[in-house]
Amino acid sequence: MALLDVKNLTVRFETPEGDIHAVNGVSFSLEKGETLGIVGESGSGKSQLNFAILGLLARNGRAGGSVSFDGQDILNISERKLNRIRADRIAMVFQDPMTSLNPYMRISDQMTEVLRLHKGLTRREALAESVRMLDAVKIPDAKNRVRLYPHEFSGGMRQRVMIAMSLLCRPELLIADEPTTALDVTVQAQIMELLGELQRDFGMATILITHDLGVVAGFCERAIVMYGGRIMEEAAVDPLFERPTHPYTKGLLEAIPRVDEAQDSLRAIPGNPPNMAGVPVGCPFAPRCGYSDERCRRETPALLTEEGRARACFRPVAEVAA
Repeated sequence: MALLDVKNLTVRFETPEGDIHAVNGVSFSLEKGETLGIVGESGSGKSQLNFAILGLLARNGRAGGSVSFDGQDILNISERKLNRIRADRIAMVFQDPMTSLNPYMRISDQMTEVLRLHKGLTRREALAESVRMLDAVKIPDAKNRVRLYPHEFSGGMRQRVMIAMSLLCRPELLIADEPTTALDVTVQAQIMELLGELQRDFGMATILITHDLGVVAGFCERAIVMYGGRIMEEAAVDPLFERPTHPYTKGLLEAIPRVDEAQDSLRAIPGNPPNMAGVPVGCPFAPRCGYSDERCRRETPALLTEEGRARACFRPVAEVAA
């Protein structure tokens, strides 16, 4: 049995101007200890997909379909039961640690509060465990720095603090939403290396949400490529990079700078991401796709699996992957 099983998940937001269809029938599963990357441009639906899984949608958001965690439905359970699962078994690291950490509380107070509330530890026990976890994420002089405020840490160190907080209850699943977006390249590499070490040490499953295919290549075993609220392609990372079979995946890879190619060889994907208002019709990538025809604009291709990978495209694999 998969640790996480998502079936036909939909997310829509009710607005005065009409409904926004952010996620449209997404299905996937995640095994225990597996690392999965969910990649796509901004607005592709990848973050809202995971907010729906965790029950963190905005008030005007509505989720449909089913989400099963370790055999238990978590999409339609009570807030109290979901809070217990989010506290003990699923954790999330957000993009900007400064908006996730309370700027008016010391790090020690924020971390010990989690352990005292959910694990029943005494303040001394909780503080000792907090220091151990800060050591685990390689915060220098953790014993003394645990009493600092968030603004007294650099951006990279704040992100390490957030990772430490997310691991306090030893979750089985960690969801990292663009965890390196606001960091410079060197610190990004350090954070991803740290996440890899912690994933192996704790044996937890990890979902990495990102727009950076390079990060996915270095961290994940399997990748889902999303566009317009749908899965365009899903495969193990190595074959996905070696031979993309969907025009969107191919376009993303061709837009990545490479040291062995001239800069003028880069090919940007033409056009803009789709407007998600109204009921979607046809393939969402059709207006930007060089392979599309009238059928693509009229019909929505199903996500079909063949030889261990899935794609949603009417064009033959040989034509796209050539």
